Amino acid sequence: MTETARFAAMMTKSADLKRRIATELADAVIGVVDACETSLRAGGKLMFCGNGGSAADSQHLATEMLIRLRPKSERPSIAALALTLDPAMLTACGNDYGYDRVFERPLRGLGRPGDVLFGITTSGRSPNVVLALQAAREMGIVTVGMLGGLGAPAIAECDHVLLVPDTETARIQECHIALGHAVLELLEDRLLAAPIQ
Repeated sequence: MTETARFAAMMTKSADLKRRIATELADAVIGVVDACETSLRAGGKLMFCGNGGSAADSQHLATEMLIRLRPKSERPSIAALALTLDPAMLTACGNDYGYDRVFERPLRGLGRPGDVLFGITTSGRSPNVVLALQAAREMGIVTVGMLGGLGAPAIAECDHVLLVPDTETARIQECHIALGHAVLELLEDRLLAAPIQ
C-alpha cells in the first residue's frame, strides 16, 4: 500500500468510526450530559483520568471546562479537574503506593459524592483507571468510561459507557476526543441556556 493510500485508509476508518458512534452512542452521550449537568447544578465537579494520550485528553477536556470551550460562548468557569496534572503527586504516589494507585489515591481526597469521574482507557484494561473507577463507585461518584476494544474490565465499573468499537489506539483516541467535545458542547449549551446560580 502506498503512503497516499495508507493515509486515505486512516482518514476513512476514523470517519467511519465517528459515523458509527454518532448513531450508536447518541443516547449514551445524552446520558453523560445529564449526569454532568446534575452534578454541576448540585455543586459537584467533573474529574478525568487516563494514561499517555488519554492523560492528555483528560487535561484537554478539563481545561475546556475550566477556561473556555468555544470562543463565542462566554460563561463562568466550570469545576473540572484532571487527575493527571501534578507530577509531584503522581511520582509520590507511584513511589509510595505503586503506579496502579496514582489516580485512586488523590481521588479519595478530592472526590465527593455526586461528582463525575471520566476514566479514559483505549483498552479498558488500565489498572490505575480501573482502580479509580472502583473507588469512585464506593464514594458515590458517578463513573463514565471512555473506552475502546471490549472495554473490560473497566466497563464493569462504569455507570455510563462511551465505548469506541475498535482496537486501534490512534483511531480510538480520535473518537474519544470527539466524544468528549460533543459531551462538553452539549453540556455548555445547557449551562448557557440556564446558568448555574
